[in-house]
Amino acid sequence: MTLRPLSAAKSPALKGAADIPGDKSISHRALMLGGLAVGETRITGLLEGEDVHATAGALRALGVTVVREAPGSWTVQGVGVGGLAEPSQVLDMGNSGTAARLLLGVLATHNLTAFMTGDHSLVKRPMARVTGPLSRMGADFVTRGGRLPLVVRGAVNPIPIVHRMEVASAQVKSAVLLAGLSAPGETTVIEPAATRDHTERMLRHFGGTISTGLLEDGATAITVRGQPELIAAPIVVPGDPSSAAFPAVAALLVPGSEVRLSNVGMNPLRAGLYETLVEMGADISFTNAGEAGGEPVSDLIVRHSALKGITVPAERAPRMIDEYPILAIAAACAEGTTHLEGLAELKVKESDRLAMIAAGLQACGVKIEVGEDSLTIHGTGHPPKGGATVATAFDHRIAMSFLILGLVSDEPVAIDDATAIATSFPTFEGLMAGLGAHITASRG
Repeated sequence: MTLRPLSAAKSPALKGAADIPGDKSISHRALMLGGLAVGETRITGLLEGEDVHATAGALRALGVTVVREAPGSWTVQGVGVGGLAEPSQVLDMGNSGTAARLLLGVLATHNLTAFMTGDHSLVKRPMARVTGPLSRMGADFVTRGGRLPLVVRGAVNPIPIVHRMEVASAQVKSAVLLAGLSAPGETTVIEPAATRDHTERMLRHFGGTISTGLLEDGATAITVRGQPELIAAPIVVPGDPSSAAFPAVAALLVPGSEVRLSNVGMNPLRAGLYETLVEMGADISFTNAGEAGGEPVSDLIVRHSALKGITVPAERAPRMIDEYPILAIAAACAEGTTHLEGLAELKVKESDRLAMIAAGLQACGVKIEVGEDSLTIHGTGHPPKGGATVATAFDHRIAMSFLILGLVSDEPVAIDDATAIATSFPTFEGLMAGLGAHITASRG
């Protein structure tokens, strides 16, 4: 594999406006549910990163017609719930754990056999968290240690279940709910803490029946009624709040900056980072509020701010699990100590993100302490020294986060490989350059 090293150096004030690419989580779901609906679904604003292309390719292999009409504009000719065809080729999900786990849910209750794999990073990520409950629904999986590559033999007679999750996970919840579409009766997932609800919102958008209820122990039960006829409906994909986090934090850290980020998804179950940044003293205005595809959206106006360290509680983790790498960069430049709790899930992301964040910060001169599921970052109120080349382990969020640090550190910060950025934010370099950021090719 050819590496693509990049380097970021101290930048002048970031100015201007930018359109954030479509939300990755919603893009995956729009394609999948469009494929299970009856009729033609038109999707506007679809993220055209490599992860989403992998989902589109898998659906085509399963008999769904997916066509790119124009940049960000796609159509999906659905085959109806239970109507997917057995694929004649291996389903390669690339780097996307979300796509792999959600599609396993869809396949688990179709009477077909499919082979699934992924890239060198995805095959290291655990799948047992979804194959366990899906096996109870009648599916059969053959895996190597609970990881990809695997074989799924979908249930001939799917069984609805009640699944109580020990650890809150939107991917597990969504996989079971999607499997429940092809099962008779009602399938219920009980989650100990609220996780992103894009699947529930979109199922309702397509005419599915979803109910939620609070249990006595504080957990939430989400129930889907099986064997519906989902009806094709247009989807407008909002800007991805996880992608918006990178230019937003850059604007907070680079002196004199003010940027406007348009049409960013503000689902309250995804907005934990922005809540945290405001607690740290961030000057962020949320304007032009509206709705896109059943999701709340806002424009963000972000201005340079002096941040202070805080404690971020574990219960907030499900609402910002993808944003901890860039939050760690903000904390490294804040005044005082920031303590992050409830980080166990970071160990099974595209990389062991807890270890990768810690190693990168230390290499850049930041004092930290790492726990089993926590990270303490000691900020001085000034950017750290930098001057390191950070290993990314093909993790897009690690790559982008440390490039943002390089925009303010005393010495440039390089990353060993930017290739993974294309999986979620293919316009990252151009967008940041348009705001004035100094990110250039590096010799490694």
